[in-house]
Amino acid sequence: MTQINDSTPELPGTPELPGMADWEKRFRAPRVSLPDWAEDAPHRSLFVSNVTGTYELYAWDRVTGEQRQATDRPNGTTDGVLSPDGSSIWWFSDSDGDEFGVWMRQPFGGGEDEPAAPGLEPSYPAGLAIGRDGTAVVGRSTDEGGTTIHVVRTGAEPVEIYRHRESAGVGDLSHDGTLIAIEHTEHGDAMHSALRVVGVGGSSLVAELDDTKGGTEELGLEVLGFAPVDGDTRLLIGHQRRGRWEPMIWDVASGEETDLAIDLPGDVNAEWYPDGSGLLVAHSFEARGELWRYDLATRALVRIETPTGSVSGATARPDGEVEYLWSSAALPPQVRSTAGGVVLDPPGMKAPESVPVEDVWVEGPGGRIHALVQKPAGVTGPLPTVFEIHGGPTWHDSDAFAAGPAAWIDHGYAVVRVNYRGSTGYGREWTDALKHRVGLIELEDIAAVREWAVGSGLADPEKLILAGGSWGGYLTLLGLGTQPEAWALGLAAVPVADYVTAYHDEMEALKAMDRTLLGGTPEEVPDRYEASSPLTYVDAVRAPVYISAGVNDPRCPIRQVENYVERLAARGAVHEVYRYDAGHGSLVVEERIKQVRLEIAFAAEHLGQGADLG
Repeated sequence: MTQINDSTPELPGTPELPGMADWEKRFRAPRVSLPDWAEDAPHRSLFVSNVTGTYELYAWDRVTGEQRQATDRPNGTTDGVLSPDGSSIWWFSDSDGDEFGVWMRQPFGGGEDEPAAPGLEPSYPAGLAIGRDGTAVVGRSTDEGGTTIHVVRTGAEPVEIYRHRESAGVGDLSHDGTLIAIEHTEHGDAMHSALRVVGVGGSSLVAELDDTKGGTEELGLEVLGFAPVDGDTRLLIGHQRRGRWEPMIWDVASGEETDLAIDLPGDVNAEWYPDGSGLLVAHSFEARGELWRYDLATRALVRIETPTGSVSGATARPDGEVEYLWSSAALPPQVRSTAGGVVLDPPGMKAPESVPVEDVWVEGPGGRIHALVQKPAGVTGPLPTVFEIHGGPTWHDSDAFAAGPAAWIDHGYAVVRVNYRGSTGYGREWTDALKHRVGLIELEDIAAVREWAVGSGLADPEKLILAGGSWGGYLTLLGLGTQPEAWALGLAAVPVADYVTAYHDEMEALKAMDRTLLGGTPEEVPDRYEASSPLTYVDAVRAPVYISAGVNDPRCPIRQVENYVERLAARGAVHEVYRYDAGHGSLVVEERIKQVRLEIAFAAEHLGQGADLG
């Protein structure tokens, strides 16, 4: 890596090749994540970048300006944490994207990697917290053992302090290293966690908080972090008691709960300022984000000025400045600071801008549906239209830069993204609405927006594409089978295709989620799984189908995709399948470009639109 003597580092940029299409530039242009920083050594930071063509971890010394590529693996690395003193980087090592592995540790300045928690077998990660004395709290999940949590001390065998069949995870470790906060779903509702705080030895129960009341109420809690002060037993948590996510402070020693009553619409998240005097508030409402400072002494809420768009991450620095990752649908992401300027700006090729997003509200069977619409500038409809469906399902599309939708727009398509029931950011009832009739409820909302798109003159009814990845891929296959006359083409990436087989093959945490969504296992509620499985309707599919799948995917495993493909092939249905050597998506830029190129080419072949791939 290049060494410079400035507080803003430079990374080797990707060159712009002659004739390279704008849509490819958006994928290839160097990007950086919001830098994480060591609590006791804030000049040491860790971030993710794609400057080599693969997303990897980078160490950054802000005093010298030096950056160093810390990981280098064929399928990339994005999960990493700095120790509080900044001396080491913990990073998660899996096999080819299967998310099953162990934590490794590397000196911040470089050196050999070593197992960070010797004695712990490979697992799916379930949280990590690192203390100032080197003690670590490691969460693990396996199909055989459920969730376990271990205290790991240097030179000693790991000590198991928690075990349960249901999903759980490490929330945080107190500043002085004496208390551990655990999020758990022992009550059986994987969508709504309860909290438990124990002493670092694990045997002493300090406090419990369960808004589900043993699984009888659909109210969740989440750990946002202990106060950053030694001996301080205040825990910042998120709750849903007023129908949305918002923060409050819970003193785990006294049991006192301090309601912050932050009067903002939409979901509200928060983290501590480093001195504990206030909270950095992240507010998400109607697909856009903004930042505020909440002063704990005065209860004053002061807006932190950011441009209109999406703030996908923010952190308060010890000097009071706030760094944040911002973008909009039209403008590429930047790491900015409230002190002014850009914090990280890799040189070389810059991502071309795209077009702004338009907001559309459509009346649906469960209430008003928010959709985000983009179309080529200066072009009137009706247009071939891609309904790009987000994954999750507990996620939402926002006014943020996305290279995938921008590629379709460059090829003459309109793009519609629907925040269907199940999406976050519109209140608890909207998020929780999809239970039991899983998939079918989301498709009702998508159908309502589709009717608007055709009726408004935006979309050509003969050239409607249903597309998405993960849960969006699942909804694509389900929609092609349950609404066969509505769609001209389907593009499903890493999808659930055969729900029963997917349940039996997927990672344990997702089994718990499926039991919550559908009300039990496939053996307990077979009719629900049948009604929600794309495989049930595969023989009704009429549109050409393109499917891409990672052969090491633990979330949407390959066997259930193959079952669906075999049924398509058996009746001669028009389809293509692309299998690649990775997990639930790829961290390799050229692989991502290849997949988008194949999708656009498939659409061009069958719809006669967008054949020029650049």
